[in-house]
Amino acid sequence: MPGSPSPGPAGVRPDRAVVALAVPPGLRAEFFGTADPAGPGGPAERLRAPADLVPVDDPTDVETLRAAFGIADVVVSSWGMPRLTGELLAAAPRVGLLAHTGAAITPVVGADAFARGVRVTQAGQGMARSVAEVALAFTLALLHQTHRYDHALRGGREWETASIAPARHEVLGARIGVVGASRTGRAYIEVTRALGARVQVADPTLSAADAADLGVELVELDRLLTTSRIVALHAPSLPATRHLIGARELALLADGAGLVNTARSWLVDERALLAELRTGRIEAALDVYDAEPLPVDHAFRALPNVLLTPHRAAGTVECRRRQGDIVLDEVERYLTGRPLAHEVGPEALTRVG
Repeated sequence: MPGSPSPGPAGVRPDRAVVALAVPPGLRAEFFGTADPAGPGGPAERLRAPADLVPVDDPTDVETLRAAFGIADVVVSSWGMPRLTGELLAAAPRVGLLAHTGAAITPVVGADAFARGVRVTQAGQGMARSVAEVALAFTLALLHQTHRYDHALRGGREWETASIAPARHEVLGARIGVVGASRTGRAYIEVTRALGARVQVADPTLSAADAADLGVELVELDRLLTTSRIVALHAPSLPATRHLIGARELALLADGAGLVNTARSWLVDERALLAELRTGRIEAALDVYDAEPLPVDHAFRALPNVLLTPHRAAGTVECRRRQGDIVLDEVERYLTGRPLAHEVGPEALTRVG
């Protein structure tokens, strides 16, 4: 709950909680439907009963953050904000909740915040459907070879030459392998099964009963790799999952199989993947990379068997609004003494952001 009130800037009343909104105007418009925090339907209107709002237009401005955090009970964070740790944490004596608009909390909070008792919540659930739909779009593209046709036509190939591609397949009856039954993994399972795919999952944390409830077959990773036409990665970025898919694992994929990665490049040995793709033996659709932005001369860009997007799988209008709604709901819950729905503990810091 909020700490003792202290004097604040104009518009902040000493008898009310203070929420520091460290979200730039562009993202505010995406999350809350308006860049104006006090505008109709904006966060100030949602939170007007329990709190006053202090917007921080530039979350990279440490001095402005320090001033806002010094009177704040709650911090709403976004990408680009320095971590609430060390001196910045010391300058925020009243902060009891950090509500992150994204999923991975490692970039915005440290272990010392948890040790001091700061509670942390995040909006990753709001991103699951959007990312799952992009993974589905990737799956369909790889099955139907649309990326190869697009590359060929845009590259100036003659019509007949551009029409040549490896064998194409339908999702109906296709064996799809899912690595990781995460929130996004489960959303992907739902949409692929709805189209008639036969889904198998490799996840050491998934029980046989849970797999049965999901309508999937639980298998070991090697079997999944050798028997799936499409392999979609939805595992968390943990120390144990670093380069989970390396040269040995890629070699297990059948000729013509496809790899979909909308999760993290952390999961794949990118050099090994590039080497395998250069043989033309497999296909890939990628939204995440070791180096972002992806260099303009990166070899991925020139390969006809690769579909690329610039890390935008979670960027739909609906996704952003869900994230904003989750954050505001969590702030309201905290300020009114109700249980949080999306709280995470210090173990979430082991997930690579």
